[in-house]
Amino acid sequence: MTTDDIIDDESRRYTGSFFGRRKGHKLRDHQSDLMATLLPRLSVDIAHPAPADLCTLFKPNIRDVRLEIGFGGGEHLVAEALAHPDIGFIGCEPYINGMAKILVQIEAQNIKNIRLVAGDAAELLDWAPAQSLKRIDLIHPDPWPKKKHWKRRFVQDATLAKMVRVLVPKGEFRFVCDIESYVAWTLWHVTRSPAFVWLAERADDWRLPWPNYTMTRYGRKATREGRKASYLMFRLK
Repeated sequence: MTTDDIIDDESRRYTGSFFGRRKGHKLRDHQSDLMATLLPRLSVDIAHPAPADLCTLFKPNIRDVRLEIGFGGGEHLVAEALAHPDIGFIGCEPYINGMAKILVQIEAQNIKNIRLVAGDAAELLDWAPAQSLKRIDLIHPDPWPKKKHWKRRFVQDATLAKMVRVLVPKGEFRFVCDIESYVAWTLWHVTRSPAFVWLAERADDWRLPWPNYTMTRYGRKATREGRKASYLMFRLK
């Protein structure tokens, strides 16, 4: 793939990442109950000004806050929250069914360090205070494979600039994708940014998951279907 294939001028006019909250199959009764009762308690209201310190969204003794954009079924986000009880996690997901699935897991495992945003992650990045996030994860995002839709991909110059603003010094952006064109697109956009450095030193650093990575349901499906994911880690300089 050439640079001309990757670049889409419309990407620079990008303003949002999601195009309406979407729903798939009908929710089970318990999922509907959790959407009505538990979600309001965990939701971050980005219509109101953000607190100066995002750690205050969580219980005491939270030392850092991380964001996962488009958490799908929630497997990775839940595993990270359970493994790191001293870190607060914000999950952003536009799909109602994904939100319902993670609520079931949060209730069943009594997870206290997850907060949720049902909407546009670009708006969340605008809302968050400067230097407030330790890490941002984007795992198996919608690839928008048609060129006319590339402007809808989350990784754009505009959203990278938003990440630079909200990440703490030496903060990280991690990206997982099994679609080669989107991997190439992301590498081109991020490595041309003066703010980020790609952390890979050898091929296995991007061919293999990072230590303790929790494979998602979609990731397992991609493997079964013969698609190989790339695992990209970037850090602010």
